[in-house]
Amino acid sequence: MMHTSTLSDAMKDCIEHCQRCHAECLETAMNLCLDTGGRHTEPEHFRLMISCATLCQSAADLMLSGSAFHERQCALCAVACEACAQSCEEIGGMEQCVELCRQCAQSCWTMSGGTPRDRAAAGRRPAAS
Repeated sequence: MMHTSTLSDAMKDCIEHCQRCHAECLETAMNLCLDTGGRHTEPEHFRLMISCATLCQSAADLMLSGSAFHERQCALCAVACEACAQSCEEIGGMEQCVELCRQCAQSCWTMSGGTPRDRAAAGRRPAAS
């Protein structure tokens, strides 16, 4: 039996960006950051990387399953990806993570139907808890 996909090209692209970003953030956090230590393992940065990886995977899963919640998840994913890219760029040495987070954020904003106001609000990092 042949399965035909109902996913749009834009959604397929977003899923790919999310999966690549998930893998990069998780691998970078668990290997480069833990091995390097210092600023790379400060709790706020490290939690942000893990949160970004988790949100990316969840966004991809929701899109793949056809969930009605994918737009909201993509908006949240975009916020996390932008914050992660900024944090990784500030610390340095994680250029691939920065690039993939930015690509994922752009794709997720498109998928979520995010507005310029949403993007401006996302530029503010969430307060550490």
